[in-house]
Amino acid sequence: MSNQSPALRHRARMLAERTAGAAAPQGVTTGTAYDLMLYKLSDDRRRLKAIQSVERKIEVKAILLPEYAQWIDGVLAGGKGAQDDVFATLLVWHIDTGEYARALVMAAYALEHKFTLPDGYSRDIATLMLDEFAAAFLQGKLAADPQHAAQVLGQVEQLTAASDAPDQARAKLHKAIGLAMIAVLDKADDTDIAPALVAQAETAMAQLTRARALSESCGVKKDMERLERRIKRAAGST
Repeated sequence: MSNQSPALRHRARMLAERTAGAAAPQGVTTGTAYDLMLYKLSDDRRRLKAIQSVERKIEVKAILLPEYAQWIDGVLAGGKGAQDDVFATLLVWHIDTGEYARALVMAAYALEHKFTLPDGYSRDIATLMLDEFAAAFLQGKLAADPQHAAQVLGQVEQLTAASDAPDQARAKLHKAIGLAMIAVLDKADDTDIAPALVAQAETAMAQLTRARALSESCGVKKDMERLERRIKRAAGST
């Protein structure tokens, strides 16, 4: 589908938009176009299942995703919130492949309309978001630009704020936000915090404090102690 002409891509998007728009809110998406997408997704998932390497699976997902772009665009443009297992699965694939901006847009739609993930996924969407975005920073995928990471993680926090999720998952996100904010401070100065940045440091401390309140085993105690010392030195220098 990614090699289609602009006219065919437009037609595919409009078909997806009409299909999504025809389904009642809180209902289930149906129709020939949707059935074809389900068939394609099933075929692609069988291809992925045959691959043992997680790294290779992610590479293949990245190759496949453009073939679903018109379907996603159509759902976002015309959908009324009917459950769409293709869309929900592709949300996960976007997170897996590091397409975080697109994933956040899709997640906003899916969470607003209370989507569920298809059979085979053990977590709901909110919990998956908390786990996977936090891990993306803590394991280094989002760590190269901590300011951007803090913004992305903050969006995840806002999107999932009203959702029920395990305390451990939410603690992991608060930890990631706090550490991302500390990394931003570290880029400004490796040791001391400028007085003008104390408020940011205190916000980072609040994130770590919330993480520890939700899960004492989340591993932020030493980070909190180091940050507290830095805040005190900064306050003493004013």
